[in-house]
Order: sequence, then structure tokens, then C-alpha cells
Amino acid sequence: MSRPLKNSIHQEFKNQVTILGSFLGIFWIVEILDRFVFRGRLDVYGIIPHNIIGLRGILLAPFLHGNFNHLIANSIPFVILGWLVMLQETSDFFIVTGITMLVGGLGVWFFGVPGSIHIGASILIFGYLGFLLLRGYFQRNFASILLSLVVGVLYGGTVWGVLPSQPGISWQGHLFGFIGGIIAARMIAREKRRYGS
Repeated sequence: MSRPLKNSIHQEFKNQVTILGSFLGIFWIVEILDRFVFRGRLDVYGIIPHNIIGLRGILLAPFLHGNFNHLIANSIPFVILGWLVMLQETSDFFIVTGITMLVGGLGVWFFGVPGSIHIGASILIFGYLGFLLLRGYFQRNFASILLSLVVGVLYGGTVWGVLPSQPGISWQGHLFGFIGGIIAARMIAREKRRYGS
């Protein structure tokens, strides 16, 4: 491997670590402030279905968590799946994140139980999962198909989280986040075909 290529790969990996680390750092800082300074009052900034003020949660909900257990449970899959989204192109991460937040957030707002509050990075996690599982189908190249198969083996069972299960868990966020990821996979594949990359 040539030195310029090695340097380029090393720089790209550093960028990916910085991006994921920044997101994760924000999650943890917000939760620490929420627990010890605001005493849990930040959670009201989540998505509140059918409430106009609750629309702000589309942008804010992924950064809020109910407690440290909730945050820990989301941190590891966020980093793993987020990094896998970046593997082909780092910019894919931002596109998938944006589409997932919008589609997942609006889905929760329209179909969630009125008066409930939906928070957590699981909207993004399920968006990344949907993207990775369907990327191979839409892009139809060896690398994408292989990645979809690997993610299917490692995380395929997680898909059941899009169905109603336990009280207090936003299956709507999981479902519409997953749909957002699928939409992102289709859009990115279409763009790549259009520009031949």
C-alpha cells in the first residue's frame, strides 16, 4: 500500500472516530447535565406526539435519554452501526442521520400516543440498521451486499424491536427510524448510480 493511500485511510479513520466520538460525547454530557443539574427536566424536549411544541423533539430527542442505563444500552450499538454506515463513505453517516431523524421523528409525532414523550438515540440506531440491511439490495455491489449480510447476522434479531413489546419503549421510534434508514439507503443508491460512483 502506497504511503499517500495509507495516510488517506488513516485520516479518514480519524475523521470517523472524531464524528462518532463527538456525537457520543454530546449524548453523555447532556445526560450528565440532565441528571445532576436539571434533575431530569430536559426529557420534556423529546418528541411529544400531536403537540406542535413537541416537534422540536425531532432534532433533540436522539440526544436525550431516560437514565444512564438507557444511554449505555444505546451507546455501543450507536458507535458500531454508525461506523458501519461510514465504511464506504463518511458523508453517508450525515445523510442517513438527517433522513432518519426527520422520518423517524415525524413518524413518532404522527403515530405516537398523545401526551407521551419519546427520547433516545434508538431512532438513529434503527435507522442505521435499516440502512445497512437494505443497502446491499439497493446498491447491488459486492461490498454493500457483504456488509448487509454481516449486519443481518450480527443484528438481524434486533429488527423485532420495531413491533410493540414492552411498555415505555418507543416502538414507533424504532419502526419509523428503521423506515427512515431504508429511505436513505434507496436515495443514496440512486445518487451513486446517477453519478457512477
